[in-house]
Amino acid sequence: MRVKRPIVSLISVIATLVVGLLVLNFMPSEKKIDTQLTRQYDTNDAQFRRSLGVLLGPPIIEGNKVEVLLNGDQIFPAMLKAIREAKHSINFETYIYWSGSIGKEFTDALAERARAGVKVHVLLDWVGSMKVSDEEMDQMRKAGVELHRYHKPVWWKLARLNNRTHRKLLVTDGRIGFTGGVGIADKWRGNGQDEDHWRDTHFRVEGPVVGQMQAVFNDNWTKATGVVLDGPDYFPPLTPQGTMPAQMFSSSPTGGSESMHLMYLMAITAARHTIHLSNAYFVPDELTVKALIAAAKRGVEVRIITPGKIIDSDVVRAASREQWGELLEAGIKMAEYQPTMYHVKSLVVDSLLVSVGSTNFDNRSFSLNDEANLNVLDPAFAKQQEAVFDADWQRARPITLQQWQQRPWTDKLAGEVAALIGAQL
Repeated sequence: MRVKRPIVSLISVIATLVVGLLVLNFMPSEKKIDTQLTRQYDTNDAQFRRSLGVLLGPPIIEGNKVEVLLNGDQIFPAMLKAIREAKHSINFETYIYWSGSIGKEFTDALAERARAGVKVHVLLDWVGSMKVSDEEMDQMRKAGVELHRYHKPVWWKLARLNNRTHRKLLVTDGRIGFTGGVGIADKWRGNGQDEDHWRDTHFRVEGPVVGQMQAVFNDNWTKATGVVLDGPDYFPPLTPQGTMPAQMFSSSPTGGSESMHLMYLMAITAARHTIHLSNAYFVPDELTVKALIAAAKRGVEVRIITPGKIIDSDVVRAASREQWGELLEAGIKMAEYQPTMYHVKSLVVDSLLVSVGSTNFDNRSFSLNDEANLNVLDPAFAKQQEAVFDADWQRARPITLQQWQQRPWTDKLAGEVAALIGAQL
C-alpha cells in the first residue's frame, strides 16, 4: 500500500524536529575554551588569587570556617541538624533525591520546619529525583514546602532536557551552608564500608561566603520559578566565623558554562609542587590532559584517584581509562579506589587551594550541567584534605603504565567505543 504524500511529509517534519532537539540538547550553548593557558604565576603568587576572583566572578572573601564531613555517617546528621534548627529559611538544591530511609528523614525534617513557619524552598533536578515518590513530594508540599523540579520536560522546553542542575547546596537561615558530592539516597549512608555504602565528602560552611552560596541557590530558583528570594531571612549580615579565605561560584550553559573548566585549568597551570585530584567521573578533555602533562613535566607531583570496578557507570570508567596512557607516560600517578564506589569531587593544589563541590572532571560538568564549587585558600585546611586524600590512596589500587598497556582487548575496545561519546559523559 502506498503511503500518501502528506503523511510522508508530516513524518519528515517530525523526524527533523526530533533530530533538531537532540542536537540542541547535546551541544554546549557557548564557545568552549580552545587554547591552552599560558603559565604566568604560581599558586602562591598574589596574581593567582586575583585572577580567581576576577575571571571566575565572585571575590574571595575572608573570615570563613569550613568543616570536612566524611561519608553519610558524618554528612547526613550534620545536614539534618541544620535543617531541624532552622528558624527563618531553608534553601535546598540537589541532583539526587530518592525515596528510602534517608530520603524519608529529609522529607520529614523539611516538612516539619515548613509547618513551624520556616520558609522552605526545595529545588530537585527532574532527572535526578525520578526515584522519589509522589507521596513524599506531596507530603512536603502539603506542609508548606515550596518544591520545584528543575527542567521538567515540557514540549516548549525540550531543548533544555540535557541541561541538569547537578548542584548540591543546602543553606539554612542564610548562615550555614553545605556543599560537596553527596546525594540524598541510601547508597550514601554508612561509612563507605562496602559496595552498598559509597565513599563521599561534603563540607559545612560558616562565614561571609555563605552569602555567595545563597546567591548561587537563588540563581536557579529564579530560573525555575521567576521568584527572587531576598531580605534578612535569606541574606542576613554575616560576621567572620574563622580565618579561611573562600569563594563560591557557579556555572551553567545559560551563562558561564566554562567557569569550572577555566578554574581547573588555571589551578593546574599555576601548580608548582603538588596536585591531588579525587573525582568520581574523570573524563578530561584534550586541553586538561595537556595541562596535567605540562604540570608533571615541570616537576609537579600529580596523583589522581578514580573509582575502580565498583562504579555506577561502566561507560564512564571505560572512557576514563582510555585516556590514561598519555598521563601515565608523563609520570602522573593513577589509582582506582577499591572498597566501594568513589564519589568524591575534590582538587587540592600546592597545599594551598582546595576546590570542592558538585563538579565532575568531565565535559558534562564543564559544559552541560549547572554546577557549583567552593574554593578555599588555606594551608591548614589544604593539609587536612591532603591527609584525607592519602587515606583514600591507601585504599586504592595504583595502575602502572605497563598494566594499562596490557589491559584486556575487551577493555581497549570498550574504551574506544566509550570515547566516541565522551562529550556526553
